[in-house]
Amino acid sequence: MTTESAPKPKEWVAKLAKPFSSPTIYPPSLAYECVGAREYNSYILYGLVVLIPYMLKRLFGFTWLTYIIVTALLALPIGALSLLFFSWVWPQPTDQTCALPNEPLEKYITILDKELKAKYHGSHKIPMEVFFESYFDGDIDLQGDALEIFEKRYDWASFEITWRQAKFFLFQWIPELLWHSKKQDETQVRDHYDRGDDFYAAFLGERMIYTSGLVGELGERETLEQIQDNKMRNLCERMQMRAGDRHLDIGCGWGTLVAYAAKHYGTESVGVTLGRNQTAFGNARAAEWGVSESAKILCMDYRDIPRRPRYNRITCLEMAEHVGVRKFQEFLLQVRDMLEDDGLFHLQIAGLRGAWQCEDFVWGLFMAKYVFPGADASCPLNWVIGQLETAGFEVRSAETIGIHYSVTIGRWYENWLKNKDQITKTYGKRWFRIWEIFLAWSVIIARQGSSTCYQILAHKNRNAFDRSRLITKPMGAQ
Repeated sequence: MTTESAPKPKEWVAKLAKPFSSPTIYPPSLAYECVGAREYNSYILYGLVVLIPYMLKRLFGFTWLTYIIVTALLALPIGALSLLFFSWVWPQPTDQTCALPNEPLEKYITILDKELKAKYHGSHKIPMEVFFESYFDGDIDLQGDALEIFEKRYDWASFEITWRQAKFFLFQWIPELLWHSKKQDETQVRDHYDRGDDFYAAFLGERMIYTSGLVGELGERETLEQIQDNKMRNLCERMQMRAGDRHLDIGCGWGTLVAYAAKHYGTESVGVTLGRNQTAFGNARAAEWGVSESAKILCMDYRDIPRRPRYNRITCLEMAEHVGVRKFQEFLLQVRDMLEDDGLFHLQIAGLRGAWQCEDFVWGLFMAKYVFPGADASCPLNWVIGQLETAGFEVRSAETIGIHYSVTIGRWYENWLKNKDQITKTYGKRWFRIWEIFLAWSVIIARQGSSTCYQILAHKNRNAFDRSRLITKPMGAQ
């Protein structure tokens, strides 16, 4: 028996033997671990969820039915409070791969407020939530580049969940999770995305795509436009888009993917968004690219999309998070109903890691308050896969692209800094600072897996579906 010699690795693979040595990646300078799921005892939480309502039952004489209802209602608040106290008292892990520089806080930030300065100075670290709220209010300045300072955040900040964040979670985040009405979603989307196209162009660049791109070459530093083009081309190829395919893009943003598919693959593409500015921009782009007859953007709620005729290809890129946990299964059933029996569904969705750390929650609550309100369906991959299978889909492939997202956000961050004067003049110093922290921190969050992004290819789980058409060559095959 003869064996073929192993194929030679690409030239850039040999050059990248050292971690994070790619010129396109934003490398960590202090990869410190935060306390989290490894240290947290879930059994204590389960005990509290059961025992606290039981104590109330004994105190007030509840019936067992009332006890069950009270237990269900208090589960989330009890969980939140248990995490709150856990983040306060538990020490950081000892199995670190690096040591903190132990520099004074003043090396990284300058506190202008006298009361804050008296409380946080030298080796007395400032809670991250207190930092960013004070920074947005102008009570703190940075001593240098935000991304570089955030790379060493564990040397000057702590990551306990504050009472202010707990209040936001209990009285705003949970009610929004439970409600998710059309009016709520419309208000949140339009308040966010109709802020002004110039605001988003300041970091999204010419493509105007607010979702993760894909790195194509680790050996060179690709531009933001190359990264986004890689993503669109890869998506259309994976979806096997062909001329004449009826394509629906749910939550299409500024409609670039819709116009791209129509222009390069000959699809009959329709995009749906709640943003008025996005609708106007997307239709103008389709006309500019010469595909206005085959690429159209509609301003409507996803729940109002006509279900007939069905679509051959349905894409949804980082919009499903805003559907919400409570509505997610209903949304997937709608997608299944709109899809042809031999059609394909591409879901790109941001999610959180199951092996969480306290920093993940501090960042997530910041994002929910300032950047993506209502995006509560950002969940671990196993939850998303379970929802798809329950709705009658078969998952063909799933890939985690968090490191690609880190690179994408890094390019956004660089664009944002270049346009500082323009943004500050038009929208004010506070809005510039909010997005400065969002982008700088998120470069790291996506790189280290705190929040990531999944690309999932699925189809209806029907016996007659031709699964052979999705076979691809094994990696390394000649």
